[in-house]
Formats: sequence, structure tokens, C-alpha cells
Amino acid sequence: MEAYTDFASVYDEFMEDTPYDEWCADIVDKLRGFGITGGLVCELGAGTGEMTRRLRDKGFDMIGIDSSEEMLMKAREKEGDSSDILYLCQDMREFELYGTVAAVVSVCDCVNYILEESELVTVFKLVNNYLDPSGIFIFDFNTKHKYRDVIGESTIAENREDESFIWENFYDEESDINEYDITFFVREGELFRRFTETHLQRGYELSEMKAAVEASGLVFVKAYDADTKGEVTDDSERVVVIARECGK
Repeated sequence: MEAYTDFASVYDEFMEDTPYDEWCADIVDKLRGFGITGGLVCELGAGTGEMTRRLRDKGFDMIGIDSSEEMLMKAREKEGDSSDILYLCQDMREFELYGTVAAVVSVCDCVNYILEESELVTVFKLVNNYLDPSGIFIFDFNTKHKYRDVIGESTIAENREDESFIWENFYDEESDINEYDITFFVREGELFRRFTETHLQRGYELSEMKAAVEASGLVFVKAYDADTKGEVTDDSERVVVIARECGK
């Protein structure tokens, strides 16, 4: 089954502990540090719009891009008919905008869904193309260490009143690809509907991300541990990268 189809109906419930407010504050702080206090900002992998809406509320004119129409339907439902956010259903590997934007952001390990380094460069080239001169790109990614040593071959299960899931992880060290199969049980009346999705993500080292950023024409500005806000170490699980537009 294609990822983020049925999952979209319960995504927010299972992601309720995600620190979106903290992530948003960090992004806004970094953007302001580069003199970006408003204007157009594009989010890649917008999902159900949780980060998109928060950035809009901080004064940015938001465009949210996601490849799942089901996830974007949830995002639009939250806004109603009067939404000032433009949501576009596009694959980030070939996304198109009507013009340039002040910044592009991507959170919650969306870039880990790009499984080939060549496609990663393609995404970053598009980002560079659609950024204003000296525009800023902020994204996070999960490291190989997280997939290999923290998540590994684990199985996670959670039982709730109206929905439950079983999350099975399989990490392949040769390809650095983490496969996770999620089986959901969602209450519908007196019964529970069962559905399964398979997701593939690739772990990256910071050196690989930096190389892809530079190969795309972007300028690598800095990287830091997303949890400690300090330097990236061998124990870092999630890393934030900041890059800057550098010509077309």
C-alpha cells in the first residue's frame, strides 16, 4: 500500500507528542537570524499542515507541498474554506512553484524518504532554483546511527481505545534503508478496521548530506544536533542543516 493513505486518517493522533511548537520556534529563530521575518516560505513534506499552520501564525505566507493527497485533505480540513495557505500535491523530487520564496523548510525526517543520493541532489537543486537570492533552506534528517543502533530491528506496539498499531522495523546496513511496516486497527462503529502501510527511509551521515547540498549549488551554512542544539556527534539521531541559495 502507498504510504500516507489510510495512515492520514489517524496520523495526528499518533503524532500528538511531536514537539511542533519547539521545532517552529527554532525555525523562526533561525530565519530571523538571516533577516527573514515574513514573506513566502515553502514547506516540503507538509503532511497534515501542523508546521505549516504554525509558521503561518508567525507571520509567514505559507505554501505546503506533500505527495499524499490524503494528508493534504486533512490539512485543508483544519483550515476550512478561508485558508490563506496554498497546499500543493507534488512529489518533492519534481516540485514546481509559481516563483521564488524567501525560505524552504522540511521537518520530521521527510528527506529520509529520498532513497538515492542522486535524487537528493535533484531535490536540493529545485530548492536552490526556487529560493530568493540568498534565501535559506532548513531541513532535518535522521542519521544512520538512529536507524541502525536506536531503532534497529525493534517492534513497537501501542493499544488505545479507538486505535492501535504495531510498528515493525527492519534495517538493512548494506543499503542504509530502514523499512517499517505499520499495522493499524481503527475503530469503526462496533468493529475495528485493519490496514497496513510500508514505509522506506534511508539513513544519512552529515558528510553525505553536506556533499549533496554542495553538489546542488546550495551553500552549506551549518548543521547541529536537533535535540541538544550542539555540534553533531556520532551519537546524534536527528540533525538540522541550514543551507543558502547561491545563484541559479
